[in-house]
Amino acid sequence: MLQLSVLKEQTAQVLAGLAKRNYKTAEVDVQAILTLDQRRRALQTQHDQAQSEANELARQIGGLMKSGDRAGADALKIRTAELKTQIRAHSDELTAVEKGQTELLYKLPNIPHESVPPGRSANDNEVVREGGSKPELPAGSLPHWDLIKKYDIIDFELGIKITGAGFPVYKGQGARLQRALVNFFLDEARDAGYTEIQPPILVNEASGYGTGQLPDKEGQMYHDAADNLYLIPTSEVPITNLYRDEIIPVERLPVRNTGYTPCFRREAGSWGADVRGLNRLHQFDKVEIVQITQPDNSYAAHADMVAHVERLLQKLELPYRVLRLCGGDMGFTSALTYDLEVWSAAQGRWLEVSSVSNFETFQANRLKCRYRAEGGKTQLLHTLNGSALALPRIVAALLENNQSPEGIRLPAALHSYCGFEKIG
Repeated sequence: MLQLSVLKEQTAQVLAGLAKRNYKTAEVDVQAILTLDQRRRALQTQHDQAQSEANELARQIGGLMKSGDRAGADALKIRTAELKTQIRAHSDELTAVEKGQTELLYKLPNIPHESVPPGRSANDNEVVREGGSKPELPAGSLPHWDLIKKYDIIDFELGIKITGAGFPVYKGQGARLQRALVNFFLDEARDAGYTEIQPPILVNEASGYGTGQLPDKEGQMYHDAADNLYLIPTSEVPITNLYRDEIIPVERLPVRNTGYTPCFRREAGSWGADVRGLNRLHQFDKVEIVQITQPDNSYAAHADMVAHVERLLQKLELPYRVLRLCGGDMGFTSALTYDLEVWSAAQGRWLEVSSVSNFETFQANRLKCRYRAEGGKTQLLHTLNGSALALPRIVAALLENNQSPEGIRLPAALHSYCGFEKIG
């Protein structure tokens, strides 16, 4: 959530940032928030003045009663009753104004970092760099949705039978490959200085608001209405919410956590090759890295997180590229996002496997996640997260890029984790 002080003091910059995001009602919404803030401050002044007068009258009434001037005290009591009515009215209106202001603030996305390019869609994202070499596949090569049937390692039909579309069943070497990738990613994160967390996969509403999934993505999350709990779309949500309403000591910064969880997303797309097979699922496995830092250090931490994901892709021997997302393609909460994509040789296209984002103070403001700066004043921290990595499209690329007549060769980094060197 954007800080109200930023909206008031940097209104032009906020509007320019929202324009870069192609946010259509920016001027109307920002002005509405500022108008409500003016009304809130006026009400607060009236409330405080009435309360101060009521307190003074109460003191005077006590003195009059002690002196035996009941008539004088009764006259002041009439005014006190009027003031109490005003105070209640002010308090009720203040509650309504503050609620309306907060709801409008929740609607506003984060302001893009100055380096974010303008643009409306993924077509306008900037390619920052590429790594690795695209493989040349042998004749008769297959996309991963055919390879998984050929080697009987992932079964979508069984998933439909027991749950529904978008919930695959991993079998044999497919299941072992999943487990190997999770362990590999967690070990790499641990070696890079991240502390492993095993969080719940159900979160409450406050956690959803804390990291910005609510109200922005309410329809995309699986919701248990009976207990008002949400299945997580990513472990970013519970791991970052560990620090909600916390003042983190400076000596504990930066916080660097990693976690593996299944992830759940209701929106799995429509028909077509873009969402076929493992390209988009309702349930998938992912290892996440999360950092919480002082503001001056957050962009160095962001670059380090991108480099960490690149190293994973290099060890998996996958051709990849790094994209800087444009304003129109960024997530609601992000100030700057780099996507990392791998080349899918059989599909002939790039597949997104990671997003690494710096949210600056946007999440921390919702979370009230702070540190105590010099002089004792509390300040908001910066939060960051990245996929390191999401498994489905990694598996798709590994299967497609490494296929041969003798089977599917796995990268050396996974041999000890899998217990085998090839599938088939």
